[in-house]
This record gives sequence, structure tokens and C-alpha cells, in this order.
Amino acid sequence: MNKTRRLLLIASLATSVWLPGQVLADEKLPVTVSFSILGDLVRIVGSDRVAVTTLVGPDEDAHAFQPKPAHAKAVLGAKLLVTNGLGFEPWATKLVKSAGYKGESVIAAKGVVTQAIVQDKAAGGHDDLDPHAWQNPNHVMVYVRNIAAGLSKVDAAGASTYQRNAEAYVKELQSLDTWIKAQFADVPATKRQVITSHDAFGYFGKQYQIKFLAPQGVNTDAEPSAKQVAQLIRQIQREKIRAVFVENMSNPKLVAQLSKDAGATVGASLYSDALSGPDKPGATYLQMMRYNTTQLAAGMKLN
Repeated sequence: MNKTRRLLLIASLATSVWLPGQVLADEKLPVTVSFSILGDLVRIVGSDRVAVTTLVGPDEDAHAFQPKPAHAKAVLGAKLLVTNGLGFEPWATKLVKSAGYKGESVIAAKGVVTQAIVQDKAAGGHDDLDPHAWQNPNHVMVYVRNIAAGLSKVDAAGASTYQRNAEAYVKELQSLDTWIKAQFADVPATKRQVITSHDAFGYFGKQYQIKFLAPQGVNTDAEPSAKQVAQLIRQIQREKIRAVFVENMSNPKLVAQLSKDAGATVGASLYSDALSGPDKPGATYLQMMRYNTTQLAAGMKLN
């Protein structure tokens, strides 16, 4: 082999090796995320430098998710793993361990000011940390900055791109927050009550002064007691609540029964823990939040 051919071979081999802190021009950074909302955020921050694999897809319930061997493979093949944290993915620790993943991880909600879901103490309940922090756009600003920092750690060459994308999206989130406030501006405080199928809108409710009532707690597979359902029906009737909604990843039977017994009408499905498919109105985080806001405002005006 002559000297010229040997040098060309060495150069070719060098460009095929993964080097920490860079993404090659023809190779995307493999990132695995726990659920669909995070997948959307990572794609926005990472743009064309990342290839995102989502474990819990659109219209799927992360609370009830059961990982399979293919999911462990997706985790192991990632250069970065992004989860929500706050107890939202109780299966994640075991999955990471079983996959043998040793790479970098990002907890998207790290640094968010959290709140609790207040349970019925008389019925033996206890306060749980509310993991649904993305329901407040201001918290998603924290998410995207955490994601940008994590991507920059494994791909230093793209750091300026990730930072720029994150800050551009923060401006969109600020506009979203302003828009949501405007949609509720003409809804009187006495009408700001909503029934949902599980308690996923606490951060939204606090940010926009809306009281959400749910027969289920933080987990969609939890069954409320007959006493809790009866109390909720009485409250619906007493306060004449007509804003009753199910979610795209929930079993609608319980809320349908509530609306039947209490005389309310179930509204359109909301998107809480999962985005919709591409052909539905909740295909991205921004679309999801705008759609939910429009439905909630219309529903509360009927109260």
C-alpha cells in the first residue's frame, strides 16, 4: 500500500469513530426520551442534530407503561436519556439498570418549583408530589434549558445551536403564557371549576386560577372509592359544574358515569400526559396547550 492510500485509509477510519463532545456531519445524536411531550421538546432544541426515540408514544399512558426488551435496547443505544423526573416514570430506574445504560441523563424537571396533589385525608389519602410540571409553560422554560445543557454536554460542537434553539422556544413559551391568560380573562372566578378524569392539571390550575377536580389521583390506574365519587357528584350538582373532560390516554367510563349521574355533558378530550398523533390537535406541546385552553375556556363558560 503506497503512502497516499494509507493516509486516505487512516482519515476514513478517523471520521467513522464517535468522539465524545461532537456529532459528525452525517450522524445524528441518538437521544431516548421517556414520553411524547419530552420528545417534542428535545426535537425542538436539538433540531437536525438529534435523532429522538420516544418510549411512551402519543396517546399512551406513561403511568401504566410496562417496558419491553425493545425499550431497554433503545435506552442502551442512546447517548443521552431524558426523563421528566418527580416520580412520573417509576419504571425508569429499573429500565436503565436492566439496560445497563451508563451514558448521560437529563431530568427535565430539575429546578422546577414543585407542588403537591392534595388527597382526601379523611379517606386515608396522602399528599403526593405532582409530576405534571409541564402544564405550566413557565416550567417548560426550565425543561428546555435543562435539555439544552444535557445535549451540549454530549455534543459540545452543537452547544451554540442548542442554546439558541432553547432561548427561541422560551420566547414562544412566554407568548403562550400571555395568550392563555387572555383566553381566561372573561371567565368569572365563580365559573373557574373543571372536572377531569385524573389529577394532571394542578400546575395549570395554579398558574391560571382554575380549580380542577378529579375522581382519580395522580395515577390513571387508581380507582376512586365510591365515597369519593359520591362526594364529587354532589359537588357537581351543588355548584352546577358543566365543564367535564376526559383525557386522550384515560379510560372515559368513569367521567362518563359522573356526567350521567350529575347531569353534566362530557366535553372534548384534553391532552394531559401525552401528545396526540400528527392528525389530531395536540401533536406538539404548543398545539396541545392551545387546544386545551380553548376547550377549557368554552367549558367553564357553561358553568
